[in-house]
Amino acid sequence: MTSTTLRISTAADMERLGAALGRVLGRGDVLVLNGPLGAGKTTLVRGLGEALGVRGAVSSPTFIIARTHPPLADGPALIHVDAYRLSSALELDDLDLDLDSAVTVIEWGGDVVGAIADEWLELEIARPRAGEGDAADGDDADAEVDEPRDVTLRAVGDRFAALTLAGLVGDEA
Repeated sequence: MTSTTLRISTAADMERLGAALGRVLGRGDVLVLNGPLGAGKTTLVRGLGEALGVRGAVSSPTFIIARTHPPLADGPALIHVDAYRLSSALELDDLDLDLDSAVTVIEWGGDVVGAIADEWLELEIARPRAGEGDAADGDDADAEVDEPRDVTLRAVGDRFAALTLAGLVGDEA
């Protein structure tokens, strides 16, 4: 397992980080996002979806558990899962998602990801002022507030072992 941390200053930078991830993730890859409400998880996924070229506006899947965005061209689909309401890894498997043809993003998925993948990337997003003005409805609205976030990337398995956040975004963030 490798781990790197980067300070992300604005919501636009969080979207750019998502776009940078979109350039390295492909079919069958899994990304786990952890962090408080309003940390910027959905903002990051919006940038990822744009980079992948998928259909539909990316929004939080909190109330529907999982949303699939089909590709507009030959790229992978984007599956966006909110595992907060799942009580076990079996419930994730019960969603019967086509993980092999998609990039799968699982918010709050640390406890369930092992049921569907042997390798994954995990991002922990920390807000220095977490808890102040958090979005109560799960729509990540507070993520649009431009305040720094500390993002830590952890690679589980060999596929992404050499990946670092600094190498991923270069001078963009």
